[in-house]
Parts: sequence; C-alpha cells; structure tokens
Amino acid sequence: MTTRFDIVIIGSGAGGATLAQRLAPTGKSILILERGPHLPREAENWSPKAVFIERRYQTQDRWYDKHGKPFRPNTHYWVGGNTTFYGAALMRMRERDFTEVRHAGGVSPAWPITLAEMAPYYDQAETLWQVHGHRGDDPTEKGDEPPYAWPAVAHDPGVAALKGHWETQGWRPFSLPLGVKLDQAHPVTSPCIKCKTCGGYPCLLRAKCDARTLAIEPIMGLPNVTLMTGRKVLRLETDATGRTVTDIVCDTTEGGEERWSGDIVVLAAGAAPTAVILLASANAAHPNGLANGSDQVGRNYMFHNSTAMVSLTAAHQTVTFPKTLAVNDFYYGDPAGGYDFPMGHIQLLEYMSGQTLEGQIEDWLPPALIPDALSGAAAERMLSMLVISEDLPQPDNRITVGADGRVGLDYTFGNLEGHDRLVQKLKASLDGFVDHAHPISQHHFQFDSLLPLYGTAHQCGTTRFGHDPATSVLDVNCKAHELDNLYVVDTSFFCSANAVNPTLTVVANALRVGDHLIERLGGTKPVQV
Repeated sequence: MTTRFDIVIIGSGAGGATLAQRLAPTGKSILILERGPHLPREAENWSPKAVFIERRYQTQDRWYDKHGKPFRPNTHYWVGGNTTFYGAALMRMRERDFTEVRHAGGVSPAWPITLAEMAPYYDQAETLWQVHGHRGDDPTEKGDEPPYAWPAVAHDPGVAALKGHWETQGWRPFSLPLGVKLDQAHPVTSPCIKCKTCGGYPCLLRAKCDARTLAIEPIMGLPNVTLMTGRKVLRLETDATGRTVTDIVCDTTEGGEERWSGDIVVLAAGAAPTAVILLASANAAHPNGLANGSDQVGRNYMFHNSTAMVSLTAAHQTVTFPKTLAVNDFYYGDPAGGYDFPMGHIQLLEYMSGQTLEGQIEDWLPPALIPDALSGAAAERMLSMLVISEDLPQPDNRITVGADGRVGLDYTFGNLEGHDRLVQKLKASLDGFVDHAHPISQHHFQFDSLLPLYGTAHQCGTTRFGHDPATSVLDVNCKAHELDNLYVVDTSFFCSANAVNPTLTVVANALRVGDHLIERLGGTKPVQV
C-alpha cells in the first residue's frame, strides 16, 4: 500500500470529515487518519449506565489541571469524532460574534473574516447536515438567512407550555436548530423517533446527523479515499527548512510506528489534541513546537462558561425529547436595561434518565449510593436547561505537553458576571410556570452547576487564525503561517468562542477551506452541495 497521498487529514470529526467529503470529488488521493476505531452498534449505545456511569465510549486519557490533579476529559475517539455523541444543536454564529465585542470581563476579539464571507458556507452546512429549524423567531438572526430545508422539531407538551410561559414574560423563545434525520410527516418510517437517548449517546438508529453517517460513510466507497483507524498521530516532521511537513508519524493499535506523507497535511484532531501534536513536533526549525513562532499554539483555550440547571417538580414532566427550545434574548445584554454586556444563550437539554443523573453528579455523590428507583423518580420530574456564555481567550489558559508527554490544561474561569446574571434570570423566569394544571413554582426546586474542566465538548481556540503571524498560528485560510502545506480545520482555529454550539461553524469553515484547497490544487469548486 502506498504511504504517500495528495492530502492527509488527521481526524474524522466535523472538520476533518467535512473537508474530506468536499475534496473527494476532485479525484485527489485522500488519507484520513483516525485515532479511534469504528463505533460498534450494540445495545450499550442506548444504555444510560454504559454511557454515563461506566463511560464505555469515553477516552481513558488523563489530563492534568494547573494544580497537577489528573482528570478524564469528556472526549471520544471514534470514527466521526465527538459528533457521534453530541446533542445535534447546529447554530450559526451571530453577526456581532465576528466583530470585536466588549464584555464585562474583557474583550472578545474580531475574527479575520466576516459573517458575509461565511454565510454561503453556513447555507451549505445546514443543507448537508439536514438542520431542522424555523427562521424569524430568533431575535439575533441577521434576517437574510434562507429558510431551513427541514421544519423545526415539534415541541413536546411540557416544552410547549414552557415556551408559552416565557412568551408571557416578553421573551422570544425559538426552535433550537437540530441536525436529526426526522420526518415528522411520516413518523412510522422516520429514521429519528425522538427517543430519550440522543445527546451524549451514539445513535443506534443512525438518525443523528453526525460526521460519521453524513460525511465519512458516503465517501468510503470512492477509490481515492482511504480511512485508517487506530492511528494516533505522535508528531509531524518537516524538511530542513521547516517550511514543509514531510512525515506524519503514528502510533498504531497493532504496536509500533508508521509513517505517512502528503502534499497537503490537515490537522482536525480537536482543539486540545491538535495543539498536543504541534507542541510534540518541535525540531531545530521550530524549537517551541511546530508552527509556534508566535508562542500561541495551545494558548487561548476556551470551552464556554456553561451552567446546567435542573428544575425538579412535584409532578411528572410530559417530555421525552425536550431539547427543542432556546432563548437568545439576553445574547447581547439585558433587553430590559441595566446591563449592556453580553450574557449568553439558553437551551433546553436532552432527556435525563435516572442513571444519566447519577453519572452527572458522581463527583460529589457516587452512583453506588443512589438507588436507581430514587434517581429514576427524580428524572421523571426534571426539566434540564443549559446556559452558555462566552469565555474569553486568555493566553494563560492553555494546553501544554510535559517532557514525559503528559497533557496539561491550565485554565482559570473568567468573564462570569454576565453568565451568572443569566443563570439568575433563568431561575427567576420559572416562577409562576404552570404546566398541565400544576404550578411548578409551588412544588419545585432548582439546582445548577458550572460545567467543570473535564467538559471538553466545546473546546476551541488553541491555534487561532488571523492576519498577524506574531499573534496567530494560522492565516485566514487556516494554513499555518510558518509552513506551506499544513492546515487546521477543527475548533482550534476559533479566535473567540461566541456563545453557541460550535459544530455548524466547524462544518462551514471546513467547506470554506476545502474550496481554497480545491483552487490551490487546480480543481473546480462545486457550484452547489
């Protein structure tokens, strides 16, 4: 088998898979190196105990916080990457997110591209990933976005009641855009059945729109595309000038090292792993790590300020698929006045079973101490919500690699003022909420928790892009400033985190970079996807 390809892509998640799919029609030889295996289809895919208590599919890796304490990141190494387990929320960044925005805790920097440049790729990404939604209800939309090709996912009765309650307070809740293969007009034959095992789980029905089913599998039969699983990239090697990546060195599950090479090399391993690979690739030409002349590789790690809030009621909730509703009224500040800094985004979370709940609170109450009957009864009375706010890029929030290969994540939480205000707004908003004739405000309590360091699902920012090589790692096309053939298309390129789920932006950017590479390689860009 040949070891040289026109393009080598490291990682098969949202960025890597989308880029491979974009480039495949060119006929160029493409190698995808994936650290993990194919995910087995098995009963455990839908087992709350297997997924949330035993953590069957989560990496066994240990990272170390700034105090040297080990933790296990919530990361999944499988074909399709973390999208196999994501909650399928697919939102565009807001127009202001591309500009410099002042927060109470500092400044969110401008991106080197605009929404206008990304908009056509967002359009294509929403079609490729079958996003269900409805335009015109989100107050932060620009207003010129085309209609979604698929209708918004209908709200369960309990969620519809909450929507009405928020509307009586002057809020403008909207349908959360979701990537699911749902045919609401024909529920008997619909791949998606709006089950209780979506976010956090792999979909046993293959009905979640993820990188594996939408981008990788459709191109696997092509003669110019090769997928190699069980390949953990250890380092990239360059020629003597340091301008060209010549070899990709992998550790294999069979043991030993392999070498691969490509005219174009693309990192799409995830914000932390991509930084680790670059830092581990130091050589004479790049003594601080590959592409790290700016000393920015690994820095500016972000993963959102996120608080999960649970409202526990006296009566059963009438929901099985609650993650259909969102609120952006406070995205830029408090519309009632008195606070002009961004606060963030609210969305409902997935259905939480008793064992899911046990897994989420295991840090302070081991699952073995909670009777399943008790946690199950609690789950039937819960409505879970997530508050997402922007954490700002800080150079000292960073991924590091020790001499022994240990991965460190030095991180200090910041910019929490607006976030905390939004959490309190959300709590107060539930007062007086009546769901199916029982007043929750008289029979409920709430508890919330800021997502800890191991919640790495929205990690980003470790090789940010920009115009200035002194302050960024990548140029506007996501090519490393210091190398001629190295690109990055995962969330590493983000120079700010905004306050919405990152997947759609990763997909759109991979399409954008794909068009740049097609042009560079002398191909023809697709007119339509």
